[in-house]
Amino acid sequence: MQRILHTPEGVRDIYSRECEQKLSLQDRLHAVIKSYGYRDIETPTFEFFDVFSKEIGTIPSAELYKFFDREGNTLVLRPDFTPPVARAASKYFLNSNMPVRLTYLGQAFVNNSSYQGRLKETTQIGGELMGEDSVDADAEIVALAVQMMLASGLKEFQITIGHAGFFHALAQEAGFDTQIVAELKELITSKNTFGVAKLVSDQTVSESLAKAFTALTGLFGTEEMLTRAEGLTDNPQALSAVVRLREVWEMLKLYGVEQYVSFDLGMLSRYMYYTGIIFRGYTYGIGDAVIKGGRYDDLLGYFGQDAPAVGFVVVVDQLLNALSRQKTPQEKAKDRCAILYDEEHRAEAVRQASELRADGKNAELVLVAPGRTPEDCRAYAQASDCETTIELFRV
Repeated sequence: MQRILHTPEGVRDIYSRECEQKLSLQDRLHAVIKSYGYRDIETPTFEFFDVFSKEIGTIPSAELYKFFDREGNTLVLRPDFTPPVARAASKYFLNSNMPVRLTYLGQAFVNNSSYQGRLKETTQIGGELMGEDSVDADAEIVALAVQMMLASGLKEFQITIGHAGFFHALAQEAGFDTQIVAELKELITSKNTFGVAKLVSDQTVSESLAKAFTALTGLFGTEEMLTRAEGLTDNPQALSAVVRLREVWEMLKLYGVEQYVSFDLGMLSRYMYYTGIIFRGYTYGIGDAVIKGGRYDDLLGYFGQDAPAVGFVVVVDQLLNALSRQKTPQEKAKDRCAILYDEEHRAEAVRQASELRADGKNAELVLVAPGRTPEDCRAYAQASDCETTIELFRV
């Protein structure tokens, strides 16, 4: 039998310094989200297929890792944390009119095409604020996202906010079917102005509505962009979305994070369950968003509890990759000490190691054994990033 030493496509081993940096980053992000009052929750790594069904509007079925249990039920490796957390919240928490704040950390699995090194298994940390439909909740989630980016060590990043309701109000006014809406979303997301104009021109819509759809590819920028958006339509639902974004902007100024925020009404999510604000966080050196979120007021109804909600997720692997490419200094792990010893000094080595560990330091015992020279052990300690080395052996 051939030994398998490599991993499947789209997954990888993480070890040594990179693994320590990732764990340290997760701890810092978790500390920030806990400081906002979010409480921890763990949901299963796999769920029933219905939790991620087409009706809920999450990852397409073709990109799910599916398998069967002994009873023949179709199960799915978790591709997205929001539906499982919504399921759990509907069952355990939403029994009063008070908000519920939950945070999670774990692995998500998406069977996508692994072009450009895209991972099929990612570590994600995020938060969900449920039972609250106010602009205060929207602003809290965005401000929390900014603070987590700052805690990671990023200096240059942008949280871009859109609103799912603006596009959907225009699409409903135009009377587009599901297929046209899907094609239009793809063209707008890719900023294909010509493609949008061509597709809309083939439909029966007013000139003003066609102009509004075409403008979406360039409808991004600072607060001034919201004024431009208001001039494109008199649709009440679309204008209501713009009003909501203005209110969020004013709240973000209270948090003092407005310099990290911009708007993009042409930013549309592949997740169909978003109903209100949607946002993504970007930084240079990496193409994909490191943070994603939005409002999903209809999702919990699928699990038996009608309640508004808003949340976000940080893709830890993407964020760590961005920090590495930007050469952002990371917090050092605890000082490591290597104690090199021979059998004669075993008791003294164990004693010193125990004292160092009790003092909060990391101490590694390295036995100078036959076939392992002192030089070998010194080289090992240096390669292991040990700050100090204690030698307890006869030369």
